[in-house]
Amino acid sequence: MVPLLLVLLLALVLFGAGFALKALWWVAVIVLVLWLLGFVLRTADSGGRRGRWYRW
Repeated sequence: MVPLLLVLLLALVLFGAGFALKALWWVAVIVLVLWLLGFVLRTADSGGRRGRWYRW
């Protein structure tokens, strides 16, 4: 009984880690797309130069 519980617990932990890593990959892809869109869609300032789209 104990080995079966350990195997089930191991499967649950690995499934949870795999799901979390997959979710983090999707978040990274979305952030990358938004970052690239920021370079494409940035506006020009009053001097005609292209300004920075980020605040820092």
